Amino acid sequence: MNKGPDGKNTSGRGQRDLTVKVKTARGRRASSTRWLQRQLNDPYVKRAQNEGYRGRAAFKIMELDDKFRFLVPGARVVDLGAAPGGWIQVAVPRINALGEKGGKAVGRIIGVDLQEMEPITGAELHVLDFMDEGADDKVKEWLGGKADVVMSDMAASSSGHKQTDHLRIISLCEAAAYLSFDVLEVGGTFVSKVLAGGAEGELQKLLKQRFTKVANVKPPSSRSDSSEKFVVATGFRG
Repeated sequence: MNKGPDGKNTSGRGQRDLTVKVKTARGRRASSTRWLQRQLNDPYVKRAQNEGYRGRAAFKIMELDDKFRFLVPGARVVDLGAAPGGWIQVAVPRINALGEKGGKAVGRIIGVDLQEMEPITGAELHVLDFMDEGADDKVKEWLGGKADVVMSDMAASSSGHKQTDHLRIISLCEAAAYLSFDVLEVGGTFVSKVLAGGAEGELQKLLKQRFTKVANVKPPSSRSDSSEKFVVATGFRG
């Protein structure tokens, strides 16, 4: 059963799945045409549009949380590289940021990104380079203390060179991990996108030293032809 940003179930019954074919326009690269056709025919893109999410990535954090249950009522969450906001849309009702679940603890979520974002009810959004000196102190100040969850779906701009892109995203993930060491409560969770490719060994070793359990997952909504996976590290040792 599908769930929308408000946590309510939605149904796709009665909708027809039509394959959209895109012709390569003059001046457009064939790779761009393939990307456009994939987007138009991606069921998760269609679901995101139908259910009001800002992008298909919302389903990735949804599936990860369904498995590991870290977005619980009352959780204090930091989303790094939060734009356009799909992960936050999923988190807000799950952590009860709006206090709509009677009798449940009210959570709080801070989203940070290099660019401004459209407001999301129930979330506090800030423009910040999380790698700047003192960023961890700012995050804790905004959050009113330490976090229970630090999550990141960041990806460096593609260079077109697979190995270079792999190293860039691993570097981003490592930087996010180090920030999480500064802002997480003992027992907290770190969730981040990585790319499979061989350079993530040191990152895995680092996380296993700092957390009691480290899992590597490729959620169903992650495209099968993508090398992305997600690391979910739970039980921060402090």
